[in-house]
Parts: sequence; structure tokens; C-alpha cells
Amino acid sequence: MSREQVYPYELIGQEIIVVRAANKFDQGFKGKIVDETKSTLLIEDEVGRVRKLLKNTITFKIVQTRQEIEGKTLIRRPEERIKGK
Repeated sequence: MSREQVYPYELIGQEIIVVRAANKFDQGFKGKIVDETKSTLLIEDEVGRVRKLLKNTITFKIVQTRQEIEGKTLIRRPEERIKGK
């Protein structure tokens, strides 16, 4: 993905599925993004467990739009990514 194709919207509240991950236990993990930092996503699954995933080690799909995103393209603070800095 080029810099212009970075996901420009708020991720918190989005349902995602991890499609590729460096850690095999993260692959296939499904849940809602509850928080985002510069390098991590906090994902809550259907039973309320929260898992912290490193953006640079995962590729995930947004359930609603079916858009697949490489986490390493999002390594910026959310407010910087949304404003396009």
C-alpha cells in the first residue's frame, strides 16, 4: 500500500478479523477495536477478552467493508493518520 492508501478513518469500533499474523495464535482472531495507539490495536472478542496486537505484525480485514489492511501501514498515531500528516 502506498502512503495515499492508508486507511484514513477512525478504527475504534470497527469489527475486524486478523487474516495474517507473525504470531500464529493471533491469526483468525476476531473482534472489535476498542483502542488504538501508535503501534498497537486493542481488540475485544465476543466474550469480552481484550487482546493487544502489534500493528506491524498483522494484516486484518474490516468486516463491514471487507477491506484488507496491512497493520504496518498504520504505524502512526491515529490522529496523525486521520489528519493526513
